[in-house]
Amino acid sequence: MSQPEHPPRIEISDGASIPDPWDKRLINAWSISLVGAVSLLTYLCVRYPDVYGKILSLLPEGIIVTFKVTIYSFAATVPIGVLVGIGRLSRNRFINLIASTYVETIRGIPLLVQLFYIFFSLNQLLHVPDFLAAIIALSFCYGAYMGEVFRAGINAINKGQTEAARSLGFTRFQTMRYIILPQAWRTILPPIGNECIAMLKDTSLLSVVAITDVFRIAREYASVSYQYFETYTVIALVYLIITLILSKCVSVMEARLSHYDKR
Repeated sequence: MSQPEHPPRIEISDGASIPDPWDKRLINAWSISLVGAVSLLTYLCVRYPDVYGKILSLLPEGIIVTFKVTIYSFAATVPIGVLVGIGRLSRNRFINLIASTYVETIRGIPLLVQLFYIFFSLNQLLHVPDFLAAIIALSFCYGAYMGEVFRAGINAINKGQTEAARSLGFTRFQTMRYIILPQAWRTILPPIGNECIAMLKDTSLLSVVAITDVFRIAREYASVSYQYFETYTVIALVYLIITLILSKCVSVMEARLSHYDKR
């Protein structure tokens, strides 16, 4: 059975919009947004260096912390998502119940409340360092959303693939590892990238729990200089540029993965 020209995509409402990897136009929404953001930030820093230029010069250290938290948290979130997604599809009622309860609980509580609760619980009960506590909190919160992505991706694979693998003597674990998950990756790559970008933006919430990320640095500067409009304008443009670049990277990965599948 021939593969469709464009692979199916799972769309989710939250997070950045992943550019269409097959859109070859030079001028599109992504390019206009990126050029506009970079141009405006450059203009402000050149035109008002004592204000916007100074604010931008304070951010590199915070940007590094933001990326570190995002990378470590994402690396922990993916395994959690795989286990939760498989658990939600498990025929074992106990495993299914645990996974489903975890998802429903996490999705029913605001992310900021969860971060506060998990962060301070870890600090009080286990005396975990702030940076590690932030990573654990963010990973635990996003694991539920990532689990739904994996569940949808696994469900998107034709049931005949599972039946064929089982008829060849594969166990359920082998079928999932060697047959289902490799095929599901192409479908779930865009929403996984979307979740990663959303996680990077949500690291700004960690600024309220003593993590010196880019948003905390900006907030502290604004509270001293009273240049709130200027500071948050720079922050908004910086976040926009980062998310646009990351969304394009996901789009390129999706296109390459689709190209390899057709070979």
